[in-house]
Amino acid sequence: MDTTTVKLERNAAVATLTITSKMGAMGQAFWEEVPQVLASLSDARVLVLRGEAVFSAGLDIKESAEQIVPALGNPEKFAAVVDRMHAVTEGVAALPIPVIAAVNGWCIGAGLELIAAADIRLCSFDARFSLPEVKLGITADLGGLQRLPHIIGRGRAANLALTGEPIDARTAESWGLVTEVLDSPDALLARAEELGEALAALPPKALEGTKRTLVDGLSHDQSLKNAVLWNAQYLTVENLHAGLPRKSR
Repeated sequence: MDTTTVKLERNAAVATLTITSKMGAMGQAFWEEVPQVLASLSDARVLVLRGEAVFSAGLDIKESAEQIVPALGNPEKFAAVVDRMHAVTEGVAALPIPVIAAVNGWCIGAGLELIAAADIRLCSFDARFSLPEVKLGITADLGGLQRLPHIIGRGRAANLALTGEPIDARTAESWGLVTEVLDSPDALLARAEELGEALAALPPKALEGTKRTLVDGLSHDQSLKNAVLWNAQYLTVENLHAGLPRKSR
């Protein structure tokens, strides 16, 4: 698949999607290419999202204005523009496999909303995170305001979204936005690959069922019932046996 803003690489069952556009900017080609890449992941067991010099400077404002400005004041046209962006953020969130975001450098706006759709977030010490849409007169609308309160709590999400001010890697870790801070971008990518390989070695239906249960948004009782039904359908004797200590077999 020929792409200009992203690159997909495979290491066995671990797929890595690298944002290759300048500063990880997300313009029209990015929003068109990523859904095509996501559709090609049918045999992948884990997806790693990463950038190059930085993770992402967010929406390419200059290029995106060509589509956004003519749609202002027309809800249907505006929604059609944003729906193409939702195909990326919601598409990542909907993947049945674990998604690991590996963030180095800046992760701004749409970039932060993208990693909020991931399951596990890691970063290097130089990472900086911000959701500055309010400074541009925008209400963030790519899923960040919906997901971040569940990840870092409503108060901290409000701090990010209402002030538009950035936070550093250690703050992101203390808030729970990321679970590990690595010493360098190289160490970050090595850790993301290591974690991806560990996850890929686990039973895929157990991972999918766990991910579904974590994000199903159902009532406590209904979510419990669904988890039980999932196990009834997909739990196998072979997986149980593989998980037992050798002396217990």
